[in-house]
Amino acid sequence: MRLKEKVCLITGAASGIGAAIAQRFAEEGAWVEIGDRDADRGRETARRIAETGGRVHFSPLDVRNRQSADAWAEDVIHRHGRIDVLVNNAGISAVGELHEVSEELWQDVMAVNVTGVFLVSRAVIPEMMRRRTGSVINMSSCIAEMGLARRAAYAASKGAVLSLTRSMQVDYARYHIRVNALLPGTIMTPFVEGYLKRDYDNPEEALALLKQRQLADDLGRPEDVADAALYLASDESRYVMGSGLVVDGGITAGKPF
Repeated sequence: MRLKEKVCLITGAASGIGAAIAQRFAEEGAWVEIGDRDADRGRETARRIAETGGRVHFSPLDVRNRQSADAWAEDVIHRHGRIDVLVNNAGISAVGELHEVSEELWQDVMAVNVTGVFLVSRAVIPEMMRRRTGSVINMSSCIAEMGLARRAAYAASKGAVLSLTRSMQVDYARYHIRVNALLPGTIMTPFVEGYLKRDYDNPEEALALLKQRQLADDLGRPEDVADAALYLASDESRYVMGSGLVVDGGITAGKPF
């Protein structure tokens, strides 16, 4: 019970990595608060967690909207009296070289992946400051540390999240708040399955190429990232501050040929 009685907020938790983190945190004794724009899938995720004995509550959340972020944080504080862990997981992707990316798509990616982290963190951190404790986990990506073809907008957003994480840590260390980032590689989620089908003429061929990038010779599972998030949320990582924890199957380590 590594998170016993901790109140943990997770954005973008209706499916994929966010849902896996919510499930893992609940298994470790946390009160799990999940937020997502997809209300139907969010409630289904909450139902599945509750069926296994987890303590969970779903709230509709649009991380791009200040009022939505503020209302979510206020509601959690009203019901629990505190916030111990925030996982800024909500994110979207975009495929294309820079000249192919529309201004609208660029703005959408930045609004969710960067502004969403800013707005939700700004709503939650004052409560952590008041209690002088807390752990914030921002979802970056291994792409923040490397170049990858046709990911201009996504790479820019995840690089921004990693830099923001480090600056947040400097600002809030004096309040005993830890701020770290997770840098996953390619994880097989509905998110990845969707863009393979949407953006590639031959999804199976594209999947095979994705697998070749990993030294592990396969894509990761949402549970792989959830285990890393558990470490950063727990007291076991008390001395880990401002870090970017890479969970990428070796993609940033080098190529096997």
